[in-house]
Amino acid sequence: MSYELDPGQAMIARHPIFDSQQRVIAYELNYHRDTNLGDMMAMDPDASSSSEVILSTYTSISDQGEVKRVPAFLPIPLDMVNNGTMPKLPAKQVVLMISAPAGRHEECAKALAQIIKDGYRVTLEIGSYTPDLAPLIKLANIVKLDVSLMTEDELKSKVRELLPHKVTLLASNIQSIEQLELCIEAGFKLFEGSFLSRPKVIKGRRVSANQVALMQLIQELQKPSTKPEVLEELIIRDPVLTFKLLRIVNSAAYSLVRKVESIAEAVVLLGMDQVRKWATLIAMTNQDNKPEELSRALLIRGRMCELIAEGEKKPNPGSYFMTGMMSGLHVMLDIDQQTMLEQVPLGDDIKAAIAQHEGDMGRVLELATAYENGDWEKLPADFNVTLFESAYRNSLNWAKESMQAMFE
Repeated sequence: MSYELDPGQAMIARHPIFDSQQRVIAYELNYHRDTNLGDMMAMDPDASSSSEVILSTYTSISDQGEVKRVPAFLPIPLDMVNNGTMPKLPAKQVVLMISAPAGRHEECAKALAQIIKDGYRVTLEIGSYTPDLAPLIKLANIVKLDVSLMTEDELKSKVRELLPHKVTLLASNIQSIEQLELCIEAGFKLFEGSFLSRPKVIKGRRVSANQVALMQLIQELQKPSTKPEVLEELIIRDPVLTFKLLRIVNSAAYSLVRKVESIAEAVVLLGMDQVRKWATLIAMTNQDNKPEELSRALLIRGRMCELIAEGEKKPNPGSYFMTGMMSGLHVMLDIDQQTMLEQVPLGDDIKAAIAQHEGDMGRVLELATAYENGDWEKLPADFNVTLFESAYRNSLNWAKESMQAMFE
């Protein structure tokens, strides 16, 4: 079902929360500070509950081809709970997050007690542990702690102070894979942060021959004059790509009346744009040692860039898709971005957009990345809220359906 949200109200991004195996177990929904939560969850005439619609859109994913719903961690202002203005939410689908304010512990305890009485699970966000927080921690299911500026000794000390309270510990704002490993060792159970967007660089590593061949195919796909026979010759060199493309074109996503057995026929039926996207998707998901969330994030970014380009009526929106997708390829390959750009055959305009945010493609990439990260202050005052919100929501659904089709 398609629906539109008020452009003055809805600016929502989602940030994954992982377990120790880097599997997504929930998403934190980050909404613009000027957005009124009650308005954001206001009744939609096309839905029984717009809170259900929003939560379904932002927390349903394809995991190994199976569509799953994961809970939403939703930040709630303390005053909204205490003055009774918090909208009714489906308690099984949300975990409410409250920040412990300095000097207002009695108010916070009252809010937490009310939330628990209403059947919600609670995450308490604290800056640092002090003994006077103990009554609040006792009420919470989860305690969230920002670990970004902590040394290894500080991190272990904080965990020792919190573990006796028998709450689940969530480490937030993790900046690197190495910091994630420290948090796991210290005793945290849940994790969030930008660590997935930073490669664990292996010095001297080069892009493999198979990966280069796939990138060459993607580059060929961008040429307007390319013929299906030429693409077939390139595709059949890679058995994995051949198998997956045929499986996708014969999947339920296309509902064909007869089975397609020829790559050339698949190219004709899918069209160049679709083959380009699927070939890129296969390149992204063919990294068995990488979390599925990383592939999903790059798919969302690529599709969002493309939809924004279409909305702004830019020529060749497929190049915007490639720019968004390739902007994180270095993380997949465990090399730095500059090395990736030197080794992977991409157009100079795409490389400049990724490296320096040059040109229209660079501008769209920069703004789309800011939106998906919830860095609202980096967005210009006159940007098209309706277009960006719609592009982001549609990209979430497109990525879910695409990843499901990969496993059908």
